[in-house]
Amino acid sequence: MAHAKISMYLPPNINPAQAEIAYGCRALPKLNKELQSAVLLTRQKALVALCDLMHDPEYVYEAIQIGCLDSLKVLLKDGDDLVRIKTTEVLHIIATHSVGRIGFLEHDIIFALSYLLNDPNNLCRENMHLAFKHLSQLPAGAQGIVNCGLIPALVWKLQREEENIQELILDTLAVCLQENATEALGSRAVPCFKEKLLSPNENIRSKAAEALMAISIPLEGKNQVWKYDVIPILVHRLKDISMEVRANAAGALMYATVTTEGKYAALDADAIPPLLELLDPELSTKVRLNATKALTMLAEAPEGRKLLQVHVPVFRALETEKNENIQWAASIALDVIEWKP
Repeated sequence: MAHAKISMYLPPNINPAQAEIAYGCRALPKLNKELQSAVLLTRQKALVALCDLMHDPEYVYEAIQIGCLDSLKVLLKDGDDLVRIKTTEVLHIIATHSVGRIGFLEHDIIFALSYLLNDPNNLCRENMHLAFKHLSQLPAGAQGIVNCGLIPALVWKLQREEENIQELILDTLAVCLQENATEALGSRAVPCFKEKLLSPNENIRSKAAEALMAISIPLEGKNQVWKYDVIPILVHRLKDISMEVRANAAGALMYATVTTEGKYAALDADAIPPLLELLDPELSTKVRLNATKALTMLAEAPEGRKLLQVHVPVFRALETEKNENIQWAASIALDVIEWKP
């Protein structure tokens, strides 16, 4: 005869570290209430459950509507490390959704997150920078980061953070500097990016070159790239083992060589031969397009034009490419190279 026996083990698929999620429309209101609990374990379990739910944009929308973002702002200052880690994790997941990024702006989450720039816990800071990276993908989000005055702080932290966080900071800066580079130029960002171009980490080199591309858009940025002798390093990076580093270095040169000083600095560094090598049909469209535009800038100098005239057939071949952007860039390059006074 069978005997009834109560198992001492937990039921399967039950996470004891996660709060029980109420059914249907009561799920998020219950979790929001638990986020405000005075009991530490209750707050921790609610955050773990919220991390799972926030991957769904419908839940994100509902969470914003019922005030979860305001509850999370309070928890960013919690004294418990795990609470802050899970809070920043929830926020960076929310920031992956368009509705979440808009919610960040409407509820001043950027300013609240900025208090964690010097948090002693690495995971907190990493999650915070992930949130900033996702937020910057929205133009209004990038502008919001600039408006909060965070650019000087991000440049300062770039010189002190661990490598994985440095990559996130560079991603954020590369987008924000396209909106407004003024504060970065006043914070010695160009020498900092120059240093990162020499990093043994190819991701950091690539992202540093991308940030230099963005900061070189305004005239003052072009002048500083020339003034701090970044151009010879960019020319050296045209031969980098990473194709992405080469592409971004060519893009940075494309902007930096708009000025006369930049043109001659690149010519003195012998930039034309490595740039011509990047026109190889086997390479990516991005690297070839940036190299073509950089060569066009150098052809505006008489010395550059003279060196490139023997390579006119290369640009003629580019005009027959399937990619319209490369065709257009090659056509402009030929106009400049074949121009006669």
